Amino acid sequence: MSDAKLQSVLSSLSAVHRQLNSLPSSPAPDAGCVKLNTNENPFALPAAVMQSALAALERQYLYPEDDNTSLREAAAASYNLSTDQVIAGNGSSELLSLIYRAFLDPGDSVAMLAPGFAYNHKLALLQGARLLEIKWGETCLLPIRELLFGPAKEAKFVLLANPNNPTGTFVPIAHIESLVAQSDRLIVLDEAYVDFAPDNALRLINRYSNLLVLRTFSKSYAAAGIRVGFGLGHPEVIGRLRNMQNMFNMNVIGHAVGVSILAHRTAYAENHRHIKYERVRVNFALSQLGFSVTPSHTNFLLVRVPAGRDGTWWQTCLKQKKILVAVLPDEGLEDCIRVSIGTKPQMDAFLAAVEDILGAETSRRSAV
Repeated sequence: MSDAKLQSVLSSLSAVHRQLNSLPSSPAPDAGCVKLNTNENPFALPAAVMQSALAALERQYLYPEDDNTSLREAAAASYNLSTDQVIAGNGSSELLSLIYRAFLDPGDSVAMLAPGFAYNHKLALLQGARLLEIKWGETCLLPIRELLFGPAKEAKFVLLANPNNPTGTFVPIAHIESLVAQSDRLIVLDEAYVDFAPDNALRLINRYSNLLVLRTFSKSYAAAGIRVGFGLGHPEVIGRLRNMQNMFNMNVIGHAVGVSILAHRTAYAENHRHIKYERVRVNFALSQLGFSVTPSHTNFLLVRVPAGRDGTWWQTCLKQKKILVAVLPDEGLEDCIRVSIGTKPQMDAFLAAVEDILGAETSRRSAV
């Protein structure tokens, strides 16, 4: 039966927001599963960082610091920038949302290298904007000409991720600089996974006023649940984005942990070494089992499954064995799964499950 009052309320939504469906509630994931689907870093915080979080809980009755000043100062000192060149956010996803709101009106367009971070589709929809997806070249080099002179030439800004999600590939910084130098539009460079890669673009920030670099502590610093991210760029751009933020957008624990991580980044060296080692080990093991793995500079692997089954089939089979992996919505990646790199026991459990599934599939085909 139709509820007239509800229909009246829903009809008052903006034209953009009427396109969004109401989200249903979904059950929480089984706590007994090995979670390799969201690229988290599964290790404990270093003792000093954990102590900063516990100490912050004693100040829970106070509002967090306005404008995240101390955290921004710590990031500026760590990254050799001025405080005015830093914005701190409730994860880099908050900052990405601010960029969309700041630069896009309904009908505008934004360009993203594809395949790319799927969340950008929703952000563009919320602004009534068009997301132009520009395919990576066969060699995973930047399609600079297409971004400058092709369909993307009218885009208000260009989104790049380096290393890229979901492929894990890395573009030399010289190629990034070539694009930034030739463009007069904002280039947003997401470096969420850069601590697992050979280089970064921080040195370009003071050279180019049209570059905005995003960083997060979710991937390489094991703080996904605490939500700490940064935007680094020209003070005029950064200052306008700061003026758009919600009041008290971060909490006292996020502030304290962020400052402490910046002071103790060397404490994560063994964590990073482990992930890089497991990345190589799992890549080799999967290749021996008939999978095709894209060389990765992140804490995950993009894995093309053996012929005959698609990524969703493998995701379902692995979930039945309490292993969670991701599948991708991008065209051309239907036969892929994305696997986060976790602890050695987690990766051993994943590889054992893969071997079990392959064995059962071989037996099934032999019986036909």
